[in-house]
Amino acid sequence: MSEKPTSFSIKNWSQDDQPREKLRDKGKSTLSDAELVAILIGSGSKEESAVDLCKRILASVDNNLNTLGKLSLKQLQSFKGIGEAKAITIAAALELGRRRKLEDAVKQEKIKSSRDVYDIMQPILGELSHEEFWILYLNNSNKVMHKQQLSKGGITGTLVDVRLVLKQALEVGALALILCHNHPSGTLKPSEADKNITQKMKTAALSLDIKVLDHLIITEKAYFSFADENIL
Repeated sequence: MSEKPTSFSIKNWSQDDQPREKLRDKGKSTLSDAELVAILIGSGSKEESAVDLCKRILASVDNNLNTLGKLSLKQLQSFKGIGEAKAITIAAALELGRRRKLEDAVKQEKIKSSRDVYDIMQPILGELSHEEFWILYLNNSNKVMHKQQLSKGGITGTLVDVRLVLKQALEVGALALILCHNHPSGTLKPSEADKNITQKMKTAALSLDIKVLDHLIITEKAYFSFADENIL
C-alpha cells in the first residue's frame, strides 16, 4: 500500500510553525517576509511548504519586496505551487502596500525640501518601466494643490507641452511649479533635453509670475534635484 503524500498546507503544520497563529499570538512584526507571503498563498506543493516556496520566490528577487511587486502574474506562476489564484493574491497584496505608501506620502502636503517631493512622487514613478512627466502645482505656502501627469512615453523620453502646464496652473491658481520625471534606466544624470525643458518651462512660467522651484529626476531608490545642484 502506497504511503499517503505529506500535506504541506499551513493548517497541518505544528503550532509553532504556523505563521497565522504566530501573527495572532506574537504580532505581525515577528513574521519574516516569507511567512507573511505564505499566509497569502495558504499552501505550497507536495514537495515544499508554503514558507519554503515563498523563501524561494523571494530569493529569486534578492529578497526585495519592491522587485517582487514588479513580477507579472506569468512570472509568479513559473514557480511550482503558484497558480493563477495565488499569483493574483500576491500581486494584489503588494499593490495594496504600494498604495498605502502613496497615501502616507500624500498626507505630507507642504513641500519643504526636494526629499518631500521624492516621498510624494516615488510611489508613482519609481517603479515604472516607461518614462512619465508630472507637474506639482503649489500655492504660496508651498502646499501641493494639484498634481498631474503631463505625458507618458517610452524610455527614450517624453514630450512636454509648456502651454498645457501653464493653462492648468492658471486654472488652479498655482504660484509655483515643481517638475518631475522618472528615468527607468536608473541613471540620475540629467540629459540635455531635461535641462532644455527645465529652462523653457522656467522662462515661460516667469512671464506669468509663476516660479519653477525644482525639477526632480526620480528612480526607484534615489533622485536628482536641479535646485539642490544649483542648475535650475
